[in-house]
Amino acid sequence: MSKAFTKESDDADDDELQLPGLPAGGKNYITPKGFATLRTELLNLIDNERPQVVEVVHWAASNGDRSENGDYLYGKKRLREIDRRIRFLTKRLEIAEVTDPSVHHGNDQIFFGATVTYADDRGQERTVRIMGIDEADSAKGEVSWISPIARTLLKARVGDELKLVMPDRVGDIEVIAVEYPEPAPT
Repeated sequence: MSKAFTKESDDADDDELQLPGLPAGGKNYITPKGFATLRTELLNLIDNERPQVVEVVHWAASNGDRSENGDYLYGKKRLREIDRRIRFLTKRLEIAEVTDPSVHHGNDQIFFGATVTYADDRGQERTVRIMGIDEADSAKGEVSWISPIARTLLKARVGDELKLVMPDRVGDIEVIAVEYPEPAPT
């Protein structure tokens, strides 16, 4: 198939430049561990992965006809993906507000980084940890600080009864426990 009929351009990364999830004017709160993870990924892309792909693309380009050279075409595509991810991580780290949840250790009020156990009006208990949008993993019980449950829980205390707006109804929840990680020894 001729390249004239394919939709792929070198500047097809405009959609990635819009950073998802943050409320207008909001800060990108992140834990020190989450910040370190993103920074490690960025440095790995810059120092290791990108140079390897550039080397492959350079080798493939030296083989001649680029229009049917799979190594060259795949390498260029992978290079665009890496560059897009580098730009995304760079922008995220620039606006990151590193917040250490351990400063609230022993507190019963809910702030960023808290692990909260709550019961809903159906008698089910759930435990969630309020994290940054770039580090939250729902499979591990982590929720973004901008999620509906986190926004409902923030600033509440143990024993508080709250209204949680859900897609199909408004439910009552009660905060049962709040935990924070222990501060690192100095």
